[in-house]
Amino acid sequence: MSTKSELIRKIAEESKLTKAASEKFLNACLDTIKEEMGNGGKLNLTGFGSLSIVNRKERLGRNPQTGEKMYISARKAVKFSPGKALKEKISGQ
Repeated sequence: MSTKSELIRKIAEESKLTKAASEKFLNACLDTIKEEMGNGGKLNLTGFGSLSIVNRKERLGRNPQTGEKMYISARKAVKFSPGKALKEKISGQ
């Protein structure tokens, strides 16, 4: 599965909802996650993983086109940590 529309189709099949209802559900979930992350929160989805905000420090990097050294500004980023069940699924256990 690689696109949002494929995910919506799969949700509709698994939940016996219409595609329209599945799309509304997915959009509501994604909007809620964005809102929580925008407020600097943390989201734990037991068995799947957790999302949290981390602060990245300013650092020295390189421009990939020219190789010139440049500073990369400090910023906030979203960090995903997979849960135990997801790790097991990925590793085939």
